[in-house]
Parts: sequence; structure tokens; C-alpha cells
Amino acid sequence: MYRLYGNPGWGSVLVEAQLAWYGLDYETVEAGDVFASSSARDDLATLNPIAQVPVLILQDGSLMTESAAITLHLADITGSDDLVPAAREAKRAAFLRWLIFLVANIYPTFTFADDPSRFIAAEGARNAYRAAVDAHAQKLWRIVEDHAAAPWFLGERFSALDIYVCAMTRWRPQRLWFAANTPKLAAIALAADDLPKLAPVWRRNFPD
Repeated sequence: MYRLYGNPGWGSVLVEAQLAWYGLDYETVEAGDVFASSSARDDLATLNPIAQVPVLILQDGSLMTESAAITLHLADITGSDDLVPAAREAKRAAFLRWLIFLVANIYPTFTFADDPSRFIAAEGARNAYRAAVDAHAQKLWRIVEDHAAAPWFLGERFSALDIYVCAMTRWRPQRLWFAANTPKLAAIALAADDLPKLAPVWRRNFPD
């Protein structure tokens, strides 16, 4: 059994959805609010020194972090190209490009702006800092929109990119902004919401 450390609606949902898609046996362990609780942060740091989720304990007891790495590993271990295009598949290069773009460029905007006090000492400057980071994130999302196809990010082919889009559009700036500014991404998110394999994961992580 895989053991996934995270919290409902947090970045762990990206891995949970993939575990569910592949039909792998797993359990979830709530990590607690690592922003508000020093004990939760210290406990998670024993598994991941930077105290971030997801943390995935593999079947052999070894540990993985970094959702993109886990995405590629799960495809390898299952021998499936359902979510990750195979090495010689035409869409492979685009998949890798945008998977890394999401985790290297957009995901860090949440790391920096979720709790500005970790980076900005002056309380009066934190709102402006967060607004600037959020504006940068919106600029990045517009770039992603320009390269998205339909009905899925890669066109006719569903992939883990669509899982990322579905989950991440529920975070800032949230679904209404995406509907108004990035209609292709909004459509992908809504379509992924309705996939039977993923619906239970979305309900558990985003009950509202």
C-alpha cells in the first residue's frame, strides 16, 4: 500500500488523483496545517526537510517528494501511458515541457504567497508582496492558456496535465477568474471534474 501525506485540497491532491486513476492501493495521512502549527511542520520535516506535501511512501518503504517526479514514477511503475505519454509518443515533449512549467513556475507562486510572513518581515509590505506574486501567477496562467489545446491540454489525449489543471484552478485566483480569462483551461477543469475515476478524489478534497 502507498501512504500519501497531505491535506484535503492541498498539493497532495495532484498525487492522490493519479493513485486513484491507476487503481493503486493507498491511504492518506493528514499532515496538518504546516503554516499554523509548528508541531505539524516539525513532524512533516522528519519526512521532507522543507515540510511540504505531497510526501509519498512507496510500497517498498522508500520515500518520494515532488509531484512531477511522482507523476513520472507512477507511470513507470504501472507500465501505463494513460497519464504520461510514452517515450516515443508525439505528445511526450509537450507533456514534459508543461508539466515542468507548472511545477517550476506556477506552483512556487503558492509557496511564496500562501504565507508571505515567511519571506517578508515587514507586516505592512506583505499585502503588496502577495498581490505582486498573484499577478505574476496570472501572467503565467495566460501563457499556459495560449498553449493549451482542446478538449484536453494535449488535444484529444487526456494526461496528468489535465489533473494538474483541474486541481490548480481551484486555488488562487480560482475558477471564476479562469472562466473569464483562460476559457480553455476552465473547460479542461470542468471536464476533468466529471471523470468517474476522479470524482471521489475531487469530492474528498474540494467538498464545496
